[in-house]
Amino acid sequence: MIQKSPYKFFLLTFLLIALDQGVKLAVHHYMAPGFAGQVKVAGDWLKLHYVLNPGMAFGMQLGHEYGKLLLSIFRLFAMVGIGYYLVNLAHRGAPNGLLWAMAMILAGAVGNVIDSTFYGVFLNNAPYGSPTPWFHGQVIDMIFVDVWEGFIPEWVPVWGGQYYSTPIFNVADSCIFVGVCIILFFQRRFFGEPPIEDSLLPVTGPDATEASVLPASELLDEKPAPKPAKEDSETPIDDSQQPTPESVWPEEPKRSE
Repeated sequence: MIQKSPYKFFLLTFLLIALDQGVKLAVHHYMAPGFAGQVKVAGDWLKLHYVLNPGMAFGMQLGHEYGKLLLSIFRLFAMVGIGYYLVNLAHRGAPNGLLWAMAMILAGAVGNVIDSTFYGVFLNNAPYGSPTPWFHGQVIDMIFVDVWEGFIPEWVPVWGGQYYSTPIFNVADSCIFVGVCIILFFQRRFFGEPPIEDSLLPVTGPDATEASVLPASELLDEKPAPKPAKEDSETPIDDSQQPTPESVWPEEPKRSE
């Protein structure tokens, strides 16, 4: 496979990060949080709804004083790992669809890392009582697909008796979701068997450094092997065994007078 440059895929990552941050900052400065600032985009099922997410996806949190800090550090390592994996895939000549999907996932990871790292300082949205505003920023979510909302029945374990609505997410979450779906739907094409032309090529070849060279003295001592004697195609015929005219055409018997 031919190696590919990862720069065009990183360009898509940069554009998606810029879009994600632009939408988040616009929502923060021009929308009121909660239902008061909710904006309908497409009927009653697609809305813009400004909320702050203090933890992981769907608002889940780590029940520890430094849980948010650990989550932010984990996101940083995940961001670096995804970027390295994207470069490695490009150098190995991976399919373009897989590289575009990884670029989208990287954009989503970086977008949420920016929120967690800097928003607690520059937007002052760190949760109350945080040890430090750094790495404790809350992620801004705004895309609300209002399919269903209401109170869950009491008999439902864990979530019973609580108010629930479909998750509210952002552009970065959408990039991660779409990128993962592309990889899942086309995984056989992305990670299937290599083409026949590539599979027929030898995996390893001879190494020139391991070639052995005979000394000149051994080459001089070697004598060419004797050639086998050629057999004559024509075998000499003995004259005594050659047929005579008499043997071929016998004489007629003489008539008695």
